[in-house]
Amino acid sequence: MLIYKIFRRPEWDAFRTVGQTAGAPVDLADGFIHFSTAAQVVETAAKWFAAESDLVLVAVNGDSLGPDLKWEPSRGGALFPHLYRPLRLADVVWDKSLPLGISGHIFPEGVI
Repeated sequence: MLIYKIFRRPEWDAFRTVGQTAGAPVDLADGFIHFSTAAQVVETAAKWFAAESDLVLVAVNGDSLGPDLKWEPSRGGALFPHLYRPLRLADVVWDKSLPLGISGHIFPEGVI
């Protein structure tokens, strides 16, 4: 199952340069990397990145992350995927720009 992480462009660029990341400031503060499912990612983008346009949507195969990926209750009690180790560039299946349109972010075809 693909799960998704939204990065700001500078965060993504740093991740690509180093080859791994402990995540964004919110991830560092919480001690794990926040991900969303396809059903959750639109709300995540609207809630945490509403006015931001230079974003990158990253897809990761959650099944390949093993026991370091935990499904835990979050927004509204829904289970969200949380990664308890650094995310490696090798974990990334694909990355695509996530531009901001008139009525919200424009997701790549097939994500939502």
